[in-house]
Amino acid sequence: MGISASGSISGNSVSPSCSRVPGLSLQQLRMCLQKPDVIPSVSQGANIGIHECKKQFKYERWNCSTSNDPTVFGTLLKIAHKESAFVYAITSAGVVHAVGKSCSKGNLTECSCESKRGARNQPKGWEWGGCSDNVNYGVWLSKTFVDAPEKADRRARSQRKARAMMNLHNNEAGREAVLALMRVQCRCHGVSSSCAVKTCSKSLPKFEEVGEALKAEYKDAIRAVYIKRKRKLKRKDNKKLRIPSSSLVYLDESPNYCYRDKKLGIDGTSGRECNKNSSGVDGCDLLCCGSGYNTQTVRSVHSCHCRFIWCCNVVCKKCEKIFDRYTCK
Repeated sequence: MGISASGSISGNSVSPSCSRVPGLSLQQLRMCLQKPDVIPSVSQGANIGIHECKKQFKYERWNCSTSNDPTVFGTLLKIAHKESAFVYAITSAGVVHAVGKSCSKGNLTECSCESKRGARNQPKGWEWGGCSDNVNYGVWLSKTFVDAPEKADRRARSQRKARAMMNLHNNEAGREAVLALMRVQCRCHGVSSSCAVKTCSKSLPKFEEVGEALKAEYKDAIRAVYIKRKRKLKRKDNKKLRIPSSSLVYLDESPNYCYRDKKLGIDGTSGRECNKNSSGVDGCDLLCCGSGYNTQTVRSVHSCHCRFIWCCNVVCKKCEKIFDRYTCK
């Protein structure tokens, strides 16, 4: 994305030193200097995107692991695979979400609540009111800031151009996921809650919902090729079939995440906790890539059978739980 999401810019910082932010393109640097107060929201958006990525892939071979590298994901995102597609989409969506929330809370001087009214054919008996989350400003900022490095690369050599087109497509898919999940919330007004009039406003979805929607797109991601003559991405398996703008696209097959690869920044699955009784992706058979697993008996002591004694103490007993923990070899 071109901005460190690992905390290089504090979410509370008002005027960050733009020159110290790693990885900014020239266009992003200009925007940082022109609108310094929005950069903490952009950074926060990248952070919530990465947090959601870790949550969605917690039990899979690739678990969205990050490094201490300023680019957060190290060299892994240099490969144009499905995982890169998801990261670009979820961070782009995160920026839309964080900026939209910041606008409606009044944290940014550049924007406020969404002031546009509803559609012309809005239902009778209700009107727009309250404070809608300003998703439009979030989308605009995401397009202007997040897309900036990729738009510059579109004018480069074919290989970089293909990757730029892929990133731009996935950035847009992330934004579309947020827009598709926007909801209308209404409140009733009238005598004795008669709901004579309803005032409604638009609100952003929970970001977890966005993560789940993009995870579904990840599972059905489309492998694409760059057609130099048409300057477009096309499906590799059927060039005549259109690629939906909401779909994630990738150019290269994913590497093997089973084993550690320092060069690619892959940790491997050794030492990861697995579920012995599951046949899913979190199960020891799949997660450990057939390498087997270790069993460790764990003793855990916790408070239990707590009761309140007047006044004012809580007395608990100590309970012991012994269970087996399974980790990949």
